[in-house]
Amino acid sequence: MRGRRRPTLEMVAERAGVGRGTVSRVINGSASVSELTRRAVLQAVADLGYVPNQAARTLVTRRTDTVALVASEPHERVFAEPFFAQVVKGISGVLNERGLQLLLSMVASGAEQERASQYLTRDHVDGVLLVSEHRDDPLSARLAESGVPCVHGGRPLGRARERLSYVDIDNVGGGYMATRHLLASGRHAVATITGPQDMVAGVERLRGYERALRETGHQPVPERIATGDFSYDGGARAMRELLRTAPDLDGVFVASDLMAMAALRVLRDAGRTVPGDVAVVGYDDIPFALHADPPLTTVHQPAEQMGQEMARLLVDRISQTTGRHSANGSPEEVAEEAAVVLDTHLVVRDTA
Repeated sequence: MRGRRRPTLEMVAERAGVGRGTVSRVINGSASVSELTRRAVLQAVADLGYVPNQAARTLVTRRTDTVALVASEPHERVFAEPFFAQVVKGISGVLNERGLQLLLSMVASGAEQERASQYLTRDHVDGVLLVSEHRDDPLSARLAESGVPCVHGGRPLGRARERLSYVDIDNVGGGYMATRHLLASGRHAVATITGPQDMVAGVERLRGYERALRETGHQPVPERIATGDFSYDGGARAMRELLRTAPDLDGVFVASDLMAMAALRVLRDAGRTVPGDVAVVGYDDIPFALHADPPLTTVHQPAEQMGQEMARLLVDRISQTTGRHSANGSPEEVAEEAAVVLDTHLVVRDTA
């Protein structure tokens, strides 16, 4: 038995008593039709159960209604770190309001970067959100060359002179605030576990730590600086290194909460009490920080708001570029670049 025929654009037009072009304009959100006509077309769409052909719609609107979120990290890192979940929550909320789909991609290796750069074109996505970028990542430059609208989560390192759209956290201010808190509590030998030094967050949180030391008459020393990678295991390795190179330390600013919780475990295993012997301040204010033993003093960064602002910037850029094409048919970039920097604040609990 043959199934029911799928409704067509022509069937909707006939039922609504309008032309095919009018139906197309209503479906694509054009303002050049009357409210009465729009209601008639939408009623016909509902009565017939018409579903627009996305491929045909894309040809007309030059829109895919899809936005890609690209994280330059392995799958296990993305799904293990609460920061990413908060960013995704913020992004998806805004995109849902705008009727856009979210495509998540993780590109840790060079081969994955290459595949992503070949796929992430205007044929497949309207724009790209980039998070956790490292200094040598080639993807953002390739996207810029192809004219795909991009917004960065964090100012990319090594591209200070370029005009880019990004949403960043005041990482320098957060690192400064954490270190000053430790010094103000009477700590004199304050060490740090940094983030990766090929990422803006790692570089700038270290800069904030060093600024706080110098402003209070202390000098940063290499023995009190250990490099981490924002992971739990990386934090444990770095804390063990600090206990070897700076056994007299009495305070530690740790550039992520996951690393800070690992540092608490290593200190406990080494017989150091927190905050009695060593005070600890983390960075992120993830939900687990409240349940650390003892509860973790940390710098709150608004990760969900960061995702929201990234999505809003990108949607604005997409709306300004869609439909504008140069003489050779390529997309014409007209949107203004924008930079947003979000504030942090200290959440004082029991570790410092």
